[in-house]
Formats: sequence, structure tokens, C-alpha cells
Amino acid sequence: MNPHAKLITTLSLFAGTTIVISSNHWMAAWTGLEINTLAIIPLIAKSHHPRAIEATIKYFLTQSTASALILFSSMINAWLTGQWDITQLNHPLPCLMLTTAIAIKLGLAPFHFWFPEVLQGSHLTTALLLSTLMKFPPLTLLLVTSKSLNPILLITLAITSMALGGWMGLNQTQTRKILAFSSISHLGWMTLVTIYSPKLSLLTFLLYTVMTTTVFLSLNMIKVLKLSTMLISWTKTPTLNATLMLTLLSLAGLPPLTGFIPKWLIIQELTKQEMTPAATIAAMLSLLSLFFYLRLAYHSTITLPPNSSNHMKTWYLRKTPNTFTAILTSLSISLLPLSPMILTMV
Repeated sequence: MNPHAKLITTLSLFAGTTIVISSNHWMAAWTGLEINTLAIIPLIAKSHHPRAIEATIKYFLTQSTASALILFSSMINAWLTGQWDITQLNHPLPCLMLTTAIAIKLGLAPFHFWFPEVLQGSHLTTALLLSTLMKFPPLTLLLVTSKSLNPILLITLAITSMALGGWMGLNQTQTRKILAFSSISHLGWMTLVTIYSPKLSLLTFLLYTVMTTTVFLSLNMIKVLKLSTMLISWTKTPTLNATLMLTLLSLAGLPPLTGFIPKWLIIQELTKQEMTPAATIAAMLSLLSLFFYLRLAYHSTITLPPNSSNHMKTWYLRKTPNTFTAILTSLSISLLPLSPMILTMV
């Protein structure tokens, strides 16, 4: 891609995100979402592969449908209440339409079908943007309007996302699809606690972003797109593969790693709000995700494949260490001792 085009696209992504998170008017928020959508499309389609073009079309159609729903719900709300303020949602019809639109934007189940396909057709760095930065603007709208939305609908969407994200990731062999279902499952955790503690939902997203960025950058460095090539990737960079295993276990939410913090705090908050059944279901459904994270971790650190592989083993590479990846890996593994300080923020 042309460097100038890449610069314009990147600046547009950050500009669109900034407009959404700082806006109070529905039209400004909708404009920011549209800038984001139009900016990411060239990045998805830049390889000119048929699968990339297919992913671009699927992404454009789903996002334009969600944007139309957001615009329609804001217009109906303005018609009924005379307010264009984002926080002034008082009628059930625009609230229902907005919840549906945000669920499509985020990829929450049952509106999740586009997300794994789009990630599978994208490059790893573009898939990273789709899993992290592109989720932030709609999640911001969800946090701002959470007090007005239907709590039963949000809890249903959250539990469905956790169940489907864990269940459908079990038999995947492509790393990008596994991480897509991982994202759907984590978004379920964020949505579940949005009504009771928006700050905790935002903290969960930030920690998820750190861990997912580490995984994507590590996979991009060792050039792994499927599990069969991950089996023999340990010969390239053994240290990176070992830290990748710990990051994957952190994503699974195992103590004493960073990923345990949000799940622990969410279950604690749900128990305080007398939502013990929802907390129990969430904890049980996290075992589904744990299975495929353990599978990924096993594939990343295994030294002798249990069966014959058609792939040629690669030479050990003495690459210059990436400081940014090293910092993110440290944050993804060792933030649990800072949880008392994090608790004061929440």
C-alpha cells in the first residue's frame, strides 16, 4: 500500500474514534463511525486476494446496516423526545434499535457471523485493528447509553456471545478465526457488566486489548496463520513462543496472570448485584474458551509434533527484539499484583 494512503487511512481511523468518544450529538457520533468504517476498508482489501475482497464486502454491508440502524434510531428518538443528545434515550423503540445496531457493530451473538469471516480474510495487523480499535467507538456508545437500554436484552446478548464464542471456537484450525471467537466471548463479558459498572467494562476492554495485541503481534512475527504451522514454529523463536503461551493462558483468565483480573472483578460485581446465576453461567462458559486457549498454548510450545507434518521445519532466527512486543507481553502476564491499585480506579 502507498505510504501516503496508509498515513491518511491511519489518521482517519484515529480521527473517527476520537470523534465518537468525544461527541454528545448523535449525528457527530454517526459521522465518526462512518469515518472509521470507510478508513478500515482499504486496509482489509489491500492484498487484492478474492478472500480479502469478500471480507471487505461482508464488512461494508454489515457495518452500513448497523450505521443505518443507529441513524434511524437517533432520528426516531429525536422525533419522540425532541433531543439529539446521546444520553437522552427514553423510548423503548429507539433503545431496542440502538442495542441491535451496537450488537452488529461489535459482533455480539447472534449478529456475530460476519466477524470470523472478515478476520479470516484480513492480514494479521488489520485483524488486530478490527479486534481492538474498531470495537472501541461502538463500545463507548454502549457504555454511555447503558442506563437507558434494556438490561434483560443486554444480559441475553452477553450470555449468548459467551456461549457461542466458546462453543464455535472449539474445532477451529485457523488462528485468526480462533481469535475472532475469543473476541466474541470477551465482548460478552464486557456487555454483561456494562449496566452495573461501565468503568469495569472499560477496564476489561483495555486489558483485553493489551493481551490481544500481544498475541497478534507475536503471531505476525513468527508468521503463523494455522495450528499446523504453529506446531513447528518453536524452532524460529523459542522465547517468543514461550511468552505467547503465557499470553494465551492470560487471555483464558488463569491466575496469576493479567487476564484473571477482569473475570474476577466481573464475577465479584455480579455477585454484589445479586446476579449469582449470571455469574455462575459466565464462569462455566469460560471453560469452553479455556479449552481452545489451552489448545493454542499446547501448539505454540510443543517440541515434537505427535504426528507427521508436511511442513518443513524452519531455522532459528536471530531477530532484533521488538521492545513494544516485549512491554506488551510483560503487561499481559504480570499485572495481577497491581490489582489493588486497579480496584481503586474501578
